[in-house]
Amino acid sequence: MKSNIKDCTVLNNGVSMPWLGLGVWQMTDEEAESAIKIAAGIGYRSIDTAAIYGNEKGVGKGIKKCGVPREELFITTKLWNEYQEKGYNAIMKAFDESLERLQLDYVDLYLIHWPVGDKYIEAWRAMIDIYKSGRARAIGVSNFTIAHLEDIIQDSGVTPAINQVEFHPLNSKPDLYEYCKAHGIRIEAYSPLMRGHVNDIPLLKELAEKYKKTPAQIVLRWDLQRDVVTIPKAVHERHLRENADIFDFELTFEDMERINALNENKSFLG
Repeated sequence: MKSNIKDCTVLNNGVSMPWLGLGVWQMTDEEAESAIKIAAGIGYRSIDTAAIYGNEKGVGKGIKKCGVPREELFITTKLWNEYQEKGYNAIMKAFDESLERLQLDYVDLYLIHWPVGDKYIEAWRAMIDIYKSGRARAIGVSNFTIAHLEDIIQDSGVTPAINQVEFHPLNSKPDLYEYCKAHGIRIEAYSPLMRGHVNDIPLLKELAEKYKKTPAQIVLRWDLQRDVVTIPKAVHERHLRENADIFDFELTFEDMERINALNENKSFLG
């Protein structure tokens, strides 16, 4: 049982990554900086940003001011689509620019944000070179299907450490989940709380009452028990604490199966 906010999974290259992290999508620089400082005080050690979020500078400031040594933090950022289209040199430049905005010498995880046309294959080769340089401790992808994953693995022989995807009870991607599990790729859930719709699902409300938790805590615990890394967004201290308060209970097998059965391949991206 994962019993602590600092508990980690070990990725397929041996690097440890916290099961629970903070996602900063749609935060301003100021909100990201503030949230990171609060989150670090609660015990969070994993922060997930992206170049397209426009808040890497704020994340960098939050890292500097949070009071936690850099080596204890796990920082993720992502390569945006336009740089894939421009090719290898543009990808290297984009990575340098992310490091500069973050004020870091390295990141712990660098992801291809989306597969673009057939450009993601060359992009993955660039990611491998970034990894070999030591400036990203692990590399992975986001929003990749099984076909995308097979393409890059067959081309390079290098398996991503992470596939970060929209993942929640209404969109639990059973086939992709099983494929990644079989190939040693850790699934990481973004939008795990369904952009607020977590409170609209009767079963989750029923289980929240049963376990004396909130529907959000039920879903985040479900993630952990499925061995899925999860990065809920939260700006305010109350929500940061709520999201972290998931290590003192365990869902039964039967309740896990009931949540699994909610899947209807529903996306909240649009």
